[in-house]
Amino acid sequence: MNFQELYDWIFHQHPESGGLPLKSTGIVLGLLLLGTHVLAAWKSEATISLLRRFPRQRLYGIVILAVCMVWSLFLAAYMDMGEFFTFRRYLLMIIPATFVLVIIYVPEFLAVRALGALMLLAASPVLHAAFLQPQISRLLLPILAYAWIIGGMFFVGMPYLMRDAVEWVTKTPMRWKLATGSGVAYGIVLLVAAFVSY
Repeated sequence: MNFQELYDWIFHQHPESGGLPLKSTGIVLGLLLLGTHVLAAWKSEATISLLRRFPRQRLYGIVILAVCMVWSLFLAAYMDMGEFFTFRRYLLMIIPATFVLVIIYVPEFLAVRALGALMLLAASPVLHAAFLQPQISRLLLPILAYAWIIGGMFFVGMPYLMRDAVEWVTKTPMRWKLATGSGVAYGIVLLVAAFVSY
């Protein structure tokens, strides 16, 4: 499978040949939610410490932003741009240049901004996997994807909100338990739906 075929598969460009499966997407996301939130509940102190340090961790920001750059280059290289196809080569040059400029000139809360960009990018394949599927339970995926989109936009534009949110949710043990418990519950529901319905 070449990169163009991979792009077409992920984004269901040729429905007759299949695409990113709803079932597999549900299982992966369910396990991801379940695993991360169980670990966060089990290793509360370490996770809380990591979350509180994360917004100002420049190295994390550079690494996540590099992932976003590669992902964006992949999209720009293989997406159908219609009549704007002549701009593709310029876009492929602008993306790496933007990566460097952001690192140099937007150092404040770089990790949060990069995480927000990653959340925006990750939402698209999830939405494509659930698009036009008949099961009502498919809505579990778009709900998660739109939560990422809304959160990602705020993280990119107002990154200090993540710092404030982390401070709020970790202020009392009860809030932390509710947050981790909600993630565990959503992961379980998503896994059950994936195995039973998708």
